[in-house]
Amino acid sequence: MELFTDLFLPCLYAFGACIGFCFLFNIRGEGMLICALGGALGWLCYLLAAPLVHSDIIQSFLAAVFISAWSEVMARVRKCPVTSYLLLALFPLVPGGGIYYTMRHAMEGETALFLEQLLHTLGLAGALAVGVLMVSSFVRLLHFYRHRLRR
Repeated sequence: MELFTDLFLPCLYAFGACIGFCFLFNIRGEGMLICALGGALGWLCYLLAAPLVHSDIIQSFLAAVFISAWSEVMARVRKCPVTSYLLLALFPLVPGGGIYYTMRHAMEGETALFLEQLLHTLGLAGALAVGVLMVSSFVRLLHFYRHRLRR
């Protein structure tokens, strides 16, 4: 029963959250399911990495790498822009709580807690950005060399 509550339910919630954002971004049909599945699988990757790395920043990085690779593949399969798949699948990983608590500590004048929370939140956001950047750069290099070899 723990497997259900520890892994399946959070992924189901991430799937539902991504579905909600699909309505907001006007993504319909099969694309909606692919985006939401990417978010759920990214969250699953985040959860499965927890016992291995013991750091939520590294977990976020690994999940971002997975989501970015998923988005690149699905964009090529469906001949759609990568951005929509990537943006929607990353939503469950965005450190919204960290941003909130950073501002809360700032408004309450708790400087030490503010700085601690700020650095942690920036670390999470940076891990997401670097994960996406690495996969995107790798894919561009592959396309560049494949195009170059055709000449």
